[in-house]
Amino acid sequence: MPAACEGSRPVPVWSGRLHGGGWTSGDKSAVTKYCANQASGGMVVVNVNYRRQARFHMGHVLHDANAAVAWVRSNIGRYGGDPECVVLGGDSAGGQIAALLTAATLRPELAAHYSLRPAVAGHHLKGLVQHCSVVDFSVFFKSGFIMSLNFVRMLLPQAGPARTRIRNPFTTPESIERLKAQAGFMSPIERLDGRFPPVFVTTSERDFLYEANVNFISRLKFHGVPVDTLIYQWSSANTEHTWQQDYRYPESQEVYLRLHAFVRKVTQRPAAHASHETRASGLCWDDGSPGPAAVGGQP
Repeated sequence: MPAACEGSRPVPVWSGRLHGGGWTSGDKSAVTKYCANQASGGMVVVNVNYRRQARFHMGHVLHDANAAVAWVRSNIGRYGGDPECVVLGGDSAGGQIAALLTAATLRPELAAHYSLRPAVAGHHLKGLVQHCSVVDFSVFFKSGFIMSLNFVRMLLPQAGPARTRIRNPFTTPESIERLKAQAGFMSPIERLDGRFPPVFVTTSERDFLYEANVNFISRLKFHGVPVDTLIYQWSSANTEHTWQQDYRYPESQEVYLRLHAFVRKVTQRPAAHASHETRASGLCWDDGSPGPAAVGGQP
């Protein structure tokens, strides 16, 4: 176990470990083995479901994720975890929720926008894990992007059923700009700053959200946020979107090793030296210091 957080184990709360599914589908059962692997690495893992569109909008989803963190704060001590040592994370849509909840916890104006009372203090969030996440909504507005603007519209808390919102799409330049402004409240890249905790990002050139993740990494560096990355090239055939869920792939096993090392690093006491596992994994912050992020699975 990491020698950190007053001797308790760190608590990664996978904001729907939190599962992916484009906010419309998916279930936490799909990542049970993934979470079991993290638990075997000495963490206390909480795997979370949440309400989905089209019946529910982003405010509902964010409140569900925050409720999960509130449960952790009140109950995780009974399972050997530390409620003041939390690592949030998820993949795809779940990663977006985790990142947006992190931003809302740190930025009162964003919390107010969603009428959210953060469940934990910002300094209790020790890290953020992102797997192929929807962290930059600007990609939705690019011609030819695989996901339509309907995904953005359906996440908005507008009046009327979601079906009506789809039938009346934004078709003018003015309405598109209005949609972009509204999407800014759901796009984590627009809400991050130097207060963010360290972040671990994994993606691949085969991932249709590759550009969004690369943009997110660049913005983290701009704000001086410590970031560790694992980026696979197109030649790695096993790295389609959210490949991390499939434990059979060697690329997934590499993700798990790097994730274990990341959590140990962000939860250790400031004066502590890096563990043997951290050194062996080649983990380092991709902040311009020697030792760039892994590419093609080579740390």
